[in-house]
Amino acid sequence: MLVIVQILSILLTVAWWIIIIQAVMSWLIAFNVINTYNDFVANIWTALDKMTQPIYRPIRKIMPDFGALDLSPMVVLILILILQSVILPAMLRAAG
Repeated sequence: MLVIVQILSILLTVAWWIIIIQAVMSWLIAFNVINTYNDFVANIWTALDKMTQPIYRPIRKIMPDFGALDLSPMVVLILILILQSVILPAMLRAAG
């Protein structure tokens, strides 16, 4: 059980950083610091988008539309934080 919890913790940490990187990159694109005409930037943006859209889609269906403000990454980050600080430790206590 310890190995499963450790793997889940690593995967949640990776997901956390992917979401943070995508948020920072979206700000840089919005303020025209970097643009998607660059092939490297476009490839990274596409890869990050394909990784996060399956996670965001169910949350976007539930949340109200705020126009240009997308709060689904923040909701996912809060869920990841809850999983890492509450659920995973409870799984370890239950197994041990």
